[in-house]
Amino acid sequence: MKMTQVLKRVFVYGTLKRGEPNHHWLTTKENGVSQFVAKGKTVLKFPLVIGTRYNIPFLLNKRGVGHQIEGEVYEVDDAMFARLDVLEEYPKYYDREPQAILTEHNETLDCWIYLIRRFPESMLAKPLLTSYHNTPAQPYQEKSVRDAAIPAKADLSY
Repeated sequence: MKMTQVLKRVFVYGTLKRGEPNHHWLTTKENGVSQFVAKGKTVLKFPLVIGTRYNIPFLLNKRGVGHQIEGEVYEVDDAMFARLDVLEEYPKYYDREPQAILTEHNETLDCWIYLIRRFPESMLAKPLLTSYHNTPAQPYQEKSVRDAAIPAKADLSY
């Protein structure tokens, strides 16, 4: 008898969204199962900024500052959840926690969300976004915190 796995809901707000550079992580079958649920936004306000010279979106753990963040809700299996942890370098770099997400269908869902708990206060001086989009003017680059040349708790303000 095959056991069915309970899927976890994950809210993505950056490079994992449809049309963004890392969306392929969610669609690659070898990574596990992922199913789009709905567009949504955080119930709480958070600061979303573009950081580092690689134009990476960072959701800073500073509740009540910034905007309700727009993104997408996915249901993922344990294998995909583990792969997302690899991408986000959880728990070494990003952290994750459940947050209430208001969907486009006016439904509130508890979803896992990745955020950064420790960051320089100077990050809050950057433009606070509602939604992330990769652009030619500020292109996301694959090089990131995963490079050996950049320590895991690097200064995110450059």
